[in-house]
Amino acid sequence: MTQRDRVLLNGPDGKIEVFVEAREAAQGIALVAHPHPLYGGTADNKVVTTLARTFRELGCITLRPNFRGVGGSEGAHDHGIAETEDLLVVHSYARQRFGAGLPVYLAGFSFGAYVVTRLAQRLATAGDAAQRLVLVGTAAGFIEGLRRYETGAVPADTIVIHGAQDETVPLANVLAWAESLELPITVIAGADHFFHRRLHLIRDIIHRQWH
Repeated sequence: MTQRDRVLLNGPDGKIEVFVEAREAAQGIALVAHPHPLYGGTADNKVVTTLARTFRELGCITLRPNFRGVGGSEGAHDHGIAETEDLLVVHSYARQRFGAGLPVYLAGFSFGAYVVTRLAQRLATAGDAAQRLVLVGTAAGFIEGLRRYETGAVPADTIVIHGAQDETVPLANVLAWAESLELPITVIAGADHFFHRRLHLIRDIIHRQWH
């Protein structure tokens, strides 16, 4: 049985709104980050809710925070820098509420995937590395109208999914980022940035690659 909660955490610059879906006998904790807040990204984005649902199918408690300036979350957009600090607060809350013994998984879509890579590096440096990452439509390289994303290295078992027809983050950007890391990417033919009519493939890919 799933318990759904909306919680407000005390972050560095105000409240952080988080949607928590807990379950009995959980096998892990999954933190899922949403796309760019200045371009309509929220915790209720369809790719984000698909990721969260998939992790619940894998036995995880899920947490979907709203980035600063979205919904009930306070603070101003900071291009991923302060957002990383906010996610550290969410991670700490999850550890305290659900127990330090559960593995933590990180997932993100677009801008959220970029922030998740930053969070993963911070956790690894602190000696509390995430168990695994799932990145979808990862913001990397120069994105027209936005900025250049210097997306960092991720573990070799990271699941990376991208749309072949992504009009926001060109597939070439992600391929260039992954090449030096020797990181495999799963490309969904015909998929745009928001994976219209192909959300079910994200779920299927994660299930197939999980074990």
